[in-house]
Amino acid sequence: MSLLVVGSVAFDAIETPFGKTDKIIGGAGTYIGLSASYFTKNVNLVSVVGGDFPNETLEMLNTKGINTDGIEIRQDEKTFFWSGKYHDNMNQRDTITTELNVLETFDPQVPDNYQGCDVLMLGNLSPGVQKSVIDRLNDRPKLIVMDTMNFWMDIMMDDLKTTIAMVDVLSINDEEARQLSGEYSLVSAAKKIMTMGPKYVIIKKGEHGALLFHEDKIFSAPGLPLEEVFDPTGAGDTFAGGFVGYLSAQSEINFDNMKKAVIYGSALASFCVEKFGIERIADLSDNDVASRVQQFTNLIEVDL
Repeated sequence: MSLLVVGSVAFDAIETPFGKTDKIIGGAGTYIGLSASYFTKNVNLVSVVGGDFPNETLEMLNTKGINTDGIEIRQDEKTFFWSGKYHDNMNQRDTITTELNVLETFDPQVPDNYQGCDVLMLGNLSPGVQKSVIDRLNDRPKLIVMDTMNFWMDIMMDDLKTTIAMVDVLSINDEEARQLSGEYSLVSAAKKIMTMGPKYVIIKKGEHGALLFHEDKIFSAPGLPLEEVFDPTGAGDTFAGGFVGYLSAQSEINFDNMKKAVIYGSALASFCVEKFGIERIADLSDNDVASRVQQFTNLIEVDL
């Protein structure tokens, strides 16, 4: 099945207790596309960059099976840039700089050769931009997955709820689930969010794993204990990429395959945090992925 990804392709500058970087490649669309490419070579990416974005990075994405025809290049403008500093616990960070640049007026266009996608992954963008992509598709995909964040809940909750009502899967973290639903219990939060439209809700809990909800069913995926975590930036997007990438490689979308997709997404996210930016997930082997998935399987497998 074909996969359409909409999300930022950007620059980041990151500081963690383990070091800091200058300007490096980042962006939700970049992480999602790279992660998904380990499961399908039919990834179509919609984004926007400035004339300062390196052409060799676009070529690298192409070599991974990611179609970049939908990336608009504005030669006289600059690419979106974010910089941040993580606290010692790596669960909190301070934003130092946010320069929207080309993203401020991003109006995603869906090329004709991107139409007819089976799975749509809406990376974290304004809910109005996300809705416009759905509206511009000639046919509704079999599955629409959406990521969002508390920023949009703070400034445009009504618009956010309008877009949420149009999707099949909402992927958010525990803090965002509580804010969106007004419920502290994550089970209660997921139930309330499902009444807003999504059939499935994924609640990410960082190093503590993820929860998948559908009707009265719950699946809990563990977090993989790692010796070193260098940079959590993009881990949630990498999770989403593995999730939709795995599903787009399946002939059927159901709860059982969703559970497997959560594990595959978690496995890819566990690679992401091991190095800065996209460095780790840009060059994995099939054996790397299979071995990491087996580690997750070992964590949850028990003979009672």
